[in-house]
Amino acid sequence: MNNIITVTSPLIPPLEEFIPYLEDIWKRKWLTNNGHYHQELENELCEYLKVPYISLFTNGTIPLICALQALRITGEVITTPYSFVATTHSLWWNGIKPVFVDIDPLTGNIDPNKIEAAITPKTTAIMPVHVYGNPCDTNSIQQIADKYGLKVIYDAAHAFGVEVNRQSILKEGNISTLSFHATKVYSTIEGGALICHDKEMKQRIDYLKNFGFANETTVVAPGINGKMDEVRAAFGLLSLKYIDDAIEARHRVSLRYREALNDVPGIRLLQEIPNVKHNYAYFPIFVDEKKYGMSRDALYEKMKSVGVYGRRYFYPLISTFSTYRGLESSNPANLPEAYKIAEQVICLPIYHTLCEEDVERVINAIIK
Repeated sequence: MNNIITVTSPLIPPLEEFIPYLEDIWKRKWLTNNGHYHQELENELCEYLKVPYISLFTNGTIPLICALQALRITGEVITTPYSFVATTHSLWWNGIKPVFVDIDPLTGNIDPNKIEAAITPKTTAIMPVHVYGNPCDTNSIQQIADKYGLKVIYDAAHAFGVEVNRQSILKEGNISTLSFHATKVYSTIEGGALICHDKEMKQRIDYLKNFGFANETTVVAPGINGKMDEVRAAFGLLSLKYIDDAIEARHRVSLRYREALNDVPGIRLLQEIPNVKHNYAYFPIFVDEKKYGMSRDALYEKMKSVGVYGRRYFYPLISTFSTYRGLESSNPANLPEAYKIAEQVICLPIYHTLCEEDVERVINAIIK
């Protein structure tokens, strides 16, 4: 077998540039609890992402859990089955019932036209996902939320740096959350963040992620330990210097895939949305078995046989997992588009260090 091409590869800054950060942390002896690099990274990310307030977290799941706590969400929340399980798990951990609605096959995002019919007297919020970093129809979602008095929490795990009309997508809704996992465009190895609109909410979030402590002797809420340490904050700070070049390299890979695969019978690509600054986090293709002459799974295995490792992302649907399959909204008849693309999707390898030769290997595994 040729050298394996993985579906992703992390953005890792030069070790020799990271060592001075570590040496400084060792000298300071302040390893966590809102240290120097933690504060500096929050400030730098606010500027880079064009957002007013950001709170760093130890991963991308706890921000979702804390967002629901901070907004005092209860009852039912309308969400998508086409996401990573953490989206729905965050609801379950808060004792909230997820209500799944179908998706728009052109974007993979929740279909706003399906939301209103799912609203009940118990509905308190909507939790959409910017799937693959493609922005949701935020205007339509907000109109529905305003009409029914609902909160909107965006799982923006994939949407680092994404903008619509030069405005950060992270400013939409009441709260947005990010993942800084090693597989993401921007990483702190493990990590995440929560974006909010005002100082008071930022303060509440910071209490919640630190066990609920407001000061040394006062606990104001049943919080959790969600803090990011200084080593990962420093890693993220250094990585910010390389993120623009990494995204541009991903862009070049995306352009080549589009050029080569756009007219392959039975292979569908997501179209780029106008007026959007993308981050090229993922490159999904959708395989029509009849037109392509091979099933998605057969192509997936064929690619693996030649050392090209894609990922069936997102498959299976969250609604099919044992915890959720008994929900009324998990009925396949309620989610036809989500089921269809979950059975068709393969995310192709895409990362900043993917060389031209390997890009051609990926292409050839599909078109030959």
